[in-house]
Amino acid sequence: MTRNAVFNQPRRIAHLLLITLIALLASVLPAGAQSSADLQAAAAREGVVVIYAATDRSVAEGLLQDFVRRYPGIRVEYHDMSSAELYHRFVEEAKDGGRADVVWSSAMDLQVKLVNDGYAQAHRSAETAALPPWAIWKNEAFGTSFEPVAMVYNRKLLPEEDVPGSHAELLRLLARSPEQFTGRLTTYDPGRSGLGYLLHSHDVLANPVVFWRLAEAFGRLAVQPAATTSEMLDRISSGQALIGYNLLGSYAQLRAEKDPALAVVLPRDYTLVMSRVAFISRQARHPHAARLWLDYLLSPRGQRLLAKNPGFYSVRADVPADEAAEELRQRLGGAFRPIAIGAGLLTYLDQAKRRGFLRQWREIAAPPP
Repeated sequence: MTRNAVFNQPRRIAHLLLITLIALLASVLPAGAQSSADLQAAAAREGVVVIYAATDRSVAEGLLQDFVRRYPGIRVEYHDMSSAELYHRFVEEAKDGGRADVVWSSAMDLQVKLVNDGYAQAHRSAETAALPPWAIWKNEAFGTSFEPVAMVYNRKLLPEEDVPGSHAELLRLLARSPEQFTGRLTTYDPGRSGLGYLLHSHDVLANPVVFWRLAEAFGRLAVQPAATTSEMLDRISSGQALIGYNLLGSYAQLRAEKDPALAVVLPRDYTLVMSRVAFISRQARHPHAARLWLDYLLSPRGQRLLAKNPGFYSVRADVPADEAAEELRQRLGGAFRPIAIGAGLLTYLDQAKRRGFLRQWREIAAPPP
């Protein structure tokens, strides 16, 4: 071996070690991820994050306050609106460069449509990598919670022995006591509610026979259609309705914590589980602040704060403080049916399918008098 070769040997070894270290880092860090310190510094320079949300401010308040305490240089503009209003406002504003940095909504299908139409930008981080496969799509759409879809009843007016524990039991109860429930059932009107359309159409996928038989029963018994979960909860609490079908479980459990008339049932045959979907706008004016907010929301800290709201559960399985989420997963077992975030959500947004579904619903569940 020459003298130069001997002299260069340590340098070669150091070079090989450096290459190996870089490869190891690349294998454990998500592609495109930004270091936490760099992201915080860039977000602080932007100074603000604009969030369009179809999530009640009361649900998000703890998150918002904690985020500002942790990152005092970043102001949060939080715009709370309905899912339909959010969708149309975001699309309209996008024509002129957009205003929202982050879009966060319970209308999973509309969120996926926006992502599919090119309105989102990709984001990868340690927090997004911790999500279950069903809660992430294209590294652009991210599930931030899981919320079961429930039946709700008036515990003061419906005897305990009549409470249905499954879709089939509800069907049998309605057939057995039609006079008791005529005019005293409520569910979403899928023609007026985007969330209602999402939930009913996924019921068809889960069990089409039972769903359409329930729809027939609703038609015979003059179901009270509603546009929101709050409207249905008001009817059940007042006694106008005895049972509500396919309510958003998170809002139902929040209300039931304060209203002794309300009780929530998670069907044991299958319980649909939806998630609020967030994405970063492709036109975000404050992209670093948007990434910081999204990572905070998906972090164990953010997930624990969100899960403090009754009915909201952490989407991450590695959040030890959310014992309720793990208990719910175990209790539901095979009945746990998360609505996966992905292209499948676009199926019933096809206009022909939507028209066909709504026509069938009107003919069966809401026939003219």
